[in-house]
Amino acid sequence: MSEKFKIYSEFVKDLSSETKDLETYLYVKEYLKNYNLNIEISSKPLKNRFIEVNTRLSYLDNGQSKNKSFFEILYATVVKINEEIKDRKEIEKIVLCDVQNKIYKNLEKVFINLLHSSGYPGVKIEKKIDFEKLYNQRSG
Repeated sequence: MSEKFKIYSEFVKDLSSETKDLETYLYVKEYLKNYNLNIEISSKPLKNRFIEVNTRLSYLDNGQSKNKSFFEILYATVVKINEEIKDRKEIEKIVLCDVQNKIYKNLEKVFINLLHSSGYPGVKIEKKIDFEKLYNQRSG
């Protein structure tokens, strides 16, 4: 069987880094290890079996401090689903798992560059996202 989908385009739709002042920057620099990576995936059907898949990564401090920075990227991917794929569940899995596994390396690179360019050069995302596991937890 041929590929289930083909990626036609990937691009940064929105990019944000917000640190309100020097006090916040210095605080965040010390406590950035407490930030959590969040991911949201949405999709929008287009014409002729094309789908726009939007992957949003945000890096947030869920604590009580008023000194917080905000980091977020909205990454768009335009894919075309193979004509043979008709099952809605299979299309959902393609959007939530297969596309994510293909684009994540590029998405993570842009996001890490955002954090580094925002003054946090030592940041690494240690934990890799297991999209298959997330999908199975969501649907199971």
